[in-house]
Amino acid sequence: MDKVIKSEDVWRDQLDNDQFRVCRLKATEAPYAGKYCDTKTPGVYQCVCCGQALFDSETKYSSGCGWPSFYQPISNDALREEEDFSHGMHRIEVLCSRCDAHLGHVFPDGPRPTGLRYCINSVALDLVPRDE
Repeated sequence: MDKVIKSEDVWRDQLDNDQFRVCRLKATEAPYAGKYCDTKTPGVYQCVCCGQALFDSETKYSSGCGWPSFYQPISNDALREEEDFSHGMHRIEVLCSRCDAHLGHVFPDGPRPTGLRYCINSVALDLVPRDE
């Protein structure tokens, strides 16, 4: 995998304001406001910054948290994780392994088979529908 490295100015030109704020500055979109929160379209969710495949719609589920939720990434090397101590909490941040875009967080309260809930900002994703 080729790492994608760009200057802040290049990211700012490539992304809209919300995408830049979430993906590059680690902000969070409002709950229940994201375009993929209730989407059931079959396909692959890619990183909005670099196009890397991150999640398959087969692993998406309704967690009631207000953001798209998945129980596993599309591959073991699609994401990387970092400890996050912001906002007075200890969480595990999820980033795109290719471009380091902030995607959201992962929590240990998801469904089987993984028990994980990847809580991801819609604005960090592009859904590529699957032809069925």
